[in-house]
Amino acid sequence: MKLTFLGTGGVQAAPLFGCECPACLHAQRDPRCRRTPCSALIETERETILLDAGQPLLEQRFRPGELSRILLTHYHMDHVQGLFPLRWGVGVRIPVWGPPDEKGCDDLLKHPGLLDFRPPLIPYVAHAFGDLQVTPLPLQHSKLTHGYLFDWHGARLAWLCDTIGLPPDTEDFLRGMRLDHLVVDCNDPPRAEVRNHNDVSRALAIVRALAPRQSWLTHLSHEMDHWLMTNPLPEQVQAARDGQQISLSA
Repeated sequence: MKLTFLGTGGVQAAPLFGCECPACLHAQRDPRCRRTPCSALIETERETILLDAGQPLLEQRFRPGELSRILLTHYHMDHVQGLFPLRWGVGVRIPVWGPPDEKGCDDLLKHPGLLDFRPPLIPYVAHAFGDLQVTPLPLQHSKLTHGYLFDWHGARLAWLCDTIGLPPDTEDFLRGMRLDHLVVDCNDPPRAEVRNHNDVSRALAIVRALAPRQSWLTHLSHEMDHWLMTNPLPEQVQAARDGQQISLSA
């Protein structure tokens, strides 16, 4: 199984329009440091799964029939905006799973077009997509949100974005489980109070609690990138970059 970070930014990712902070100026000069909406592509021998759909121009990025299915963490615009033009395509419908949010986003559920919205997966229950086991994990956010545990023949990756800390049931479910990779929301540098997303202190607390082999920070803001310029991360914790890939071996 291979996971590609299509985007690793939050809504205020670098470069932020009009901002001249060091992180934004650096991202303007070096395209490798730019961050686009947080999402990923998961590929196995038989599956190509889009994880969140905030990337623009999905209808141009993927060929008809290329995506096996789409998994959504939640229905905030920066995680679904790419679906709006994609839905008006023609051809085989694309299965879509997300949390049980009747409001969805704008008229997406009312006029799905090419998108085949399926009944939500049951939290903490593994669902098989071929040889890949996918388990929804409730998170703490301003809108009903699911993370996902991906199990590829015993190799495990947990995707926990967007969230502030973890609900006790989700932490209990993951604690003590052998995780090869943990991808965790880390929108902000250290803050006394947060809203909707982890700061780095809360993200690292999740890392310590779950003790994965390797951790990746995602959904980073330009302020977080600025902080990273002068503050090292613990060993085995990295800030993910757009286009970076993770491989899980059976």
